[in-house]
Amino acid sequence: MNILNVLRTLKEDFMSVSVVIGSQWGDEGKGKIIDLLGQSANFTVRYSGGDNAGHSLVVGNQHLALSLVPSGILNQDATCVLGNGVVINPKTLLDEITQLNDLGIKTEHLRISDRAHVILPYHILQDQQQERELSKLGKPIGTTNKGIGPAYMDKMQRIGIRVTDLIDYSILEEKLKFNFEQKKRLIDEDLWNEMPTLEQIIKEYSHMGVLLAPLITDTTDLLNTGIQNGEKILLEGAQGAMLDIDHGTYPFVTSSNPTAGGSSIGSGIGPTNINKVIGVAKAYVSRVGEGPFPTEQLNSIGNKIREKAHEYGTVTNRPRRIGWFDGVMMKYVSEVNGFTDLVINCLDILSGIKTIKICTGYKTADGKIIDYYPASDKLLQAMTPQYLSLPGWSEDITNITSFDALPQNAQNFLKSIEKITKVQISAFSVGADRSKTIKINDLW
Repeated sequence: MNILNVLRTLKEDFMSVSVVIGSQWGDEGKGKIIDLLGQSANFTVRYSGGDNAGHSLVVGNQHLALSLVPSGILNQDATCVLGNGVVINPKTLLDEITQLNDLGIKTEHLRISDRAHVILPYHILQDQQQERELSKLGKPIGTTNKGIGPAYMDKMQRIGIRVTDLIDYSILEEKLKFNFEQKKRLIDEDLWNEMPTLEQIIKEYSHMGVLLAPLITDTTDLLNTGIQNGEKILLEGAQGAMLDIDHGTYPFVTSSNPTAGGSSIGSGIGPTNINKVIGVAKAYVSRVGEGPFPTEQLNSIGNKIREKAHEYGTVTNRPRRIGWFDGVMMKYVSEVNGFTDLVINCLDILSGIKTIKICTGYKTADGKIIDYYPASDKLLQAMTPQYLSLPGWSEDITNITSFDALPQNAQNFLKSIEKITKVQISAFSVGADRSKTIKINDLW
């Protein structure tokens, strides 16, 4: 073994970088798992999305709904990072910082990538215009109208404004002048009339740059230095893998890559430095907005789960669509992300349901049974799910503290998921509070 191999082996033994990925369409309870793991992390990192991706945290009597600040902010001993892959609305960010400070939660340990892109007022108007036009055609995407897609579009067209530009007045002014004229030609007049003036935008965003300046840094260097020092780094995905721009239910997706591959791009941490990829799922499936949903339950079961679990969007408050656990989708997502571990949340919500179902295949319009996830949303809409039916359990499981304490039928449900996905379940939850998350295996 040469010296390079020795050094590589030592590095692998030394490093600890874990990624937490939502493995459905978002709202899987990632925030709670991130909060739990974040207690022993040196860094917690958000690497994709923007303020369209809400996450809820419950700590004692405090209920926090955040959409930009990473879930790991509650760990005052860790550096909390917004990576280069995030698109940042500085107004939202400053509002969340104020909200946290008012609750007595310090935010001096927050760091913002100087390479992250900025959402501006015209991005929000572009979002509204596109959704309006698609709605007229009967093809709405169901966007949150937060300007996420248009901000990423500017990034790809190389005309985006980055966080580093907010702290350089002359650069900010130059770029905004150019973009302002471009956007004026693209946005309908009735919407454009809602825009602040160019001078107002320059003044406001320059001022926000001054307020955020102490937090802005080269986070790629910061994180890689942490890896070299053997520190624990937790990468937290926003939304869910099935909303990924490449691997999700296109076009009903987000504009970024919340999958494991996106964690490297959006944080600046190389993929060989990541040693745990943790998929988080509910014991059932939920979805907000439009798009195919093969296992959706438009019946009393769906309504019962929605009300019991209070399934309403964190950002939009829209009622979430509810369906049975989709094993075909989970197997696909596990392969795309290379999950090393699974966490199953909301197991307690299924208590009291006589028969619980897991989708194990889809029947096509011509009667063929498939066990893979097709790319075509048209095909997905026409699929009939094929279910494995399992006996449920009537016991209240909210106070159990181990896997062995679960009713046998609940254990069988979790074992069935493991068998389908070929990924070990390393934790499950039986309630909203972090203390209700039961570990089976180490997640670091």
